[in-house]
Amino acid sequence: MLNTVSFAGKPFHFIGIGGIGMSALAYILAKRKLPVSGSDLRESHITKRLQDLGAHIFGSQDASNLDFFQLNPTGVAPEHRAVCSMDEGIGSKLKRSQPAIDWPQVVCSTAIDQDNSEYRAAIDLGYPIFHRSDLLAALMQDYQSIAVSGTHGKTTTSSLIGYLLLEAGLDPTIVVGGEVDAWSGNARYGQGAYLVAEADESDRTLVKLSPVVGVITNIELDHPDHYSTLNQVVETFQVFGQRCQTLVGSIDCAMVREHLKPEISYSLDLSADADYRVDEVEYGAYSTKARVWESDKILGPLSLRLLGKHNLSNALAAVAVGRLLGLDFSTIAAALSTFVGAKRRFEVRSVRSDISIIDDYAHHPSEIRATLAAARLQAVSRRIIAIFQPHRYSRTQAFLSEFAQSFEQADVVVVTDIYSAGEANTGQISGQNLASEIAKYHTQVHYQPSIRNLPEFLIQILLPGDMALFMGAGNVNQVIPEVCRILSAS
Repeated sequence: MLNTVSFAGKPFHFIGIGGIGMSALAYILAKRKLPVSGSDLRESHITKRLQDLGAHIFGSQDASNLDFFQLNPTGVAPEHRAVCSMDEGIGSKLKRSQPAIDWPQVVCSTAIDQDNSEYRAAIDLGYPIFHRSDLLAALMQDYQSIAVSGTHGKTTTSSLIGYLLLEAGLDPTIVVGGEVDAWSGNARYGQGAYLVAEADESDRTLVKLSPVVGVITNIELDHPDHYSTLNQVVETFQVFGQRCQTLVGSIDCAMVREHLKPEISYSLDLSADADYRVDEVEYGAYSTKARVWESDKILGPLSLRLLGKHNLSNALAAVAVGRLLGLDFSTIAAALSTFVGAKRRFEVRSVRSDISIIDDYAHHPSEIRATLAAARLQAVSRRIIAIFQPHRYSRTQAFLSEFAQSFEQADVVVVTDIYSAGEANTGQISGQNLASEIAKYHTQVHYQPSIRNLPEFLIQILLPGDMALFMGAGNVNQVIPEVCRILSAS
């Protein structure tokens, strides 16, 4: 018989607890007063937040971590007790002596390699092992769940919906793939009936979820490490759509329009056959405005602090969900007008020496174009310095031509080497290759392989009035504090 996730008090142990998706789930469980522990290779403000809730955090991913559950079968660590190293052979002893009722439920993500020693030890001990998506699917059964998916925009859209329900007084539980100031992190535990969750399609585990409401923002090929063709991506979303009680989708995306049949649709085209549409659109430097229609009825004006066409579409998805839940449009519009966005989504980190420092998660050609278009709204007569760290060898190679042509709105492009995200370097693609391809379409392209040396290089080329736009899903944003420090000292 297959193992099922239990919320009846058995401990949870996360291998890689500091990840953005894993930590959000661990946070919800800890807030529900369930025993939580986990391991990660580095300490962060995210792991510190979990520790403050009582989670026991290990600073490495070793088999010896599982000795914790022999010392503390309930998964609750006594204060100030040091965790001992596991003696050789103790695994078989644990397996024989520890009652199955006390075994921890081990949670891991696709990022955890099957050769990981902690993962292998959990298998040897016979502990039940669940993928992160199994835990999310089980949590959804406890709520009126709203799952937001799509290739692009799912973090912003799920955050918008979560914020809307929060502002409407519905006290939602929220699990998203980015950090939001409104709930001080990537998760919020509420007492209300609703759970809003970002649903990741990258590894096909999306098909495990059965939400009451599902949202699909768009469909593109973005993860060639898991999908060979766009058709495979479409098939994953089709299965997800069939498992949703009500599906909300953007018919501005041809793949959604042609291959799915959302019960509720939205579009930025007033002439489209969609349930929710807009007109009188104004894309400004500091706001986005539009008039919203519901079928043939005008709902009223909508004003956003988020910039660009893509964010108006994300907000329209939130309008559609809010109306489905019975909220007045006035309540929806008032809430959405005050949402300032998730971190790393065109996040203004600083303004130093009249240079704006922006941090954005864009890592796909479509996302780069959308982010640069939003940046150009603000930088009408200013230079945009696009600093891009490619993410994954497989993605960079698969979309090399598309990446090369996606920086048209930038005045200067700086490319670092590729952030591997755990992929092996096959030697077939590099940041230098990408920079050379971009240079075929752009006159000012610089290759800076090491992000360690990036701040000093940027200081040489940045001028007062510039917008320095850091883009990528890796760690390129970690140099921003040093860039700010140098600018302040100059």
